[in-house]
Amino acid sequence: MFRRSGRQCVATFAHDEVRVLRKVAAEVVGLLTDGMDHTDPVVGRLFPDIYPDRPEDSQEFRLYTEGDLKTAKIDQAGAILAALPDEGEGEVRLDGEAAEAWLRAINDARLAMGTRLDIQADTDLAEELDEAVLEDPGSSRVFQLSVYAYLGYLQESLLNALPEIK
Repeated sequence: MFRRSGRQCVATFAHDEVRVLRKVAAEVVGLLTDGMDHTDPVVGRLFPDIYPDRPEDSQEFRLYTEGDLKTAKIDQAGAILAALPDEGEGEVRLDGEAAEAWLRAINDARLAMGTRLDIQADTDLAEELDEAVLEDPGSSRVFQLSVYAYLGYLQESLLNALPEIK
């Protein structure tokens, strides 16, 4: 997927990959801009309590930091949207700063999806996907698990290309 080319990370995406990445990035932006619900477990995962045993202190900390953190997360997802080809397949070239924004945005998307899919640290993703395929190969869960796995693969390939360009 991503490879180093000079001081850039480069990848060529197929039409379906572009569509999936656009949808995932847009969903993260939507989650963060459509009136964030702090009771939503995904929002809780993206904005964890810094002081879980002291709710007032967590609320005060959030008051001073959440706006900037939310803006950064939206900008990072926007970096994916801005770099992808408008239609069809195409090449993406990222400098070090853009690659890091992509990594953070992919991580946010994986955290959100993992929360919705109830993926735990000890979850065997291949086993989970196999079970979902056996239950119903055309289910939305199979698709979502596949996207989650794809994002992990994409993230890993970008991480492997990044150290070389810094």
